Amino acid sequence: MKGLPETASAFVQTLWLNRRGMSRTAFKQWQQKQLSRWLQQDLPKVNFYQNHPASLDALPIIDKAIVMENFERFNQGRITQEEGWQILQEGGRFGTVNIGVSTGTSGNRTLYAITQKEQYRWLGTMLAKTIPGFLFEPERVAIILPQNSALYETANQTKRIQLRFYGLLDGMETWYDDLLAFQPTTIVAPPRMLRHLADLNAPISPRRLYAGGETLDPLDKARIEAYFSQTLGQIYMASEGLFAVTCRHNRLHLTEDANVFEFEPVTGNLVSPLITSFRRSYQIMARYRINDLLRLSDEQCPCGSPLQVIEEVIGRMDDTYQFTRSDGSMLLITPDILRTTILDASRAIEDFRLIRQENGRIELWLHQDLPKAEGNVAKKALEALFVKRGHSHEVHLIFEKLPFETSRKLRRVEWRQGGKA
Repeated sequence: MKGLPETASAFVQTLWLNRRGMSRTAFKQWQQKQLSRWLQQDLPKVNFYQNHPASLDALPIIDKAIVMENFERFNQGRITQEEGWQILQEGGRFGTVNIGVSTGTSGNRTLYAITQKEQYRWLGTMLAKTIPGFLFEPERVAIILPQNSALYETANQTKRIQLRFYGLLDGMETWYDDLLAFQPTTIVAPPRMLRHLADLNAPISPRRLYAGGETLDPLDKARIEAYFSQTLGQIYMASEGLFAVTCRHNRLHLTEDANVFEFEPVTGNLVSPLITSFRRSYQIMARYRINDLLRLSDEQCPCGSPLQVIEEVIGRMDDTYQFTRSDGSMLLITPDILRTTILDASRAIEDFRLIRQENGRIELWLHQDLPKAEGNVAKKALEALFVKRGHSHEVHLIFEKLPFETSRKLRRVEWRQGGKA
């Protein structure tokens, strides 16, 4: 296999760093050593950081907009944004570098650049965290996501894994029969897709299921696990990288063996992360704000791994409802509170959309077959929540079919600001 040394090295090192018995103190010492080397050796190789000291605290906080506006200053090849899009149209390969792109289903599409060596390290890491037993038991892996990637194709170079990508944007009707014939042993897909397979009574029996690409809601998790008789794992990832994976005890661990996470407090015990990826050297990502809301755990996982545990990925900061109270103070209500209020109001609600439109109108969309009385209970519960928090706001009920969509990410709680969908 091409890239075997990098894949094997990442596989072994990931297992070693996640092993039971490694203390948090020992792990942090290892992480700090890796970070210091990266700051001194890799950071200065791109233009954006040539005049910055090799100290993490001294670096500016960046985001998607800054990186795209200055794309050539963040990668060693000085590839401009325009050149990146051109390379992508021509197959995505630039020497030993692959250009990829985010799905754009929740905002503007963004480019990323990754070397083949980094791809193989990513593969070794993913194998160790998700299917470490593939050496003894061959795997058929189905990836069902909106956007394909050279990262996924790398896995097919092993003799123990067959990986097939099924594009959500292609339409399920184009690949459903092939999925059934493939009979995957592992499936990675958004929770809405896994739930849809359950609702279809799809005749497949995977050994492992991983939800990724969207917020995992309790109502989907329960339905998926009940149908497949499997515990549903999670992979928290984005075009910017792999950020967390569940362990054998089904606890979600941050990938601190490849990234340093800083946390900005938001409200209560929720934080928003800044990510520094010390495993990537071609395109630098330092103190990158990903605009997500996390709830961290204070407990060590029974698996014994020293990596930080996440209790829950709440959703996007953009979908946090913000209001101005009569006294001028700000009211902030996070998506998890809004979801819980709706679902606790009525057990009959199996799906919904709560949308705050640009003009401030709040709409609760429910399935057309749901009894109107159940919808009114949820409406009153939401309005009572707003009043309790110090802001009166009417909720408008809309009963529709709520079809299964593949063209955009599922966001059950959404604030449509500035024309964003």
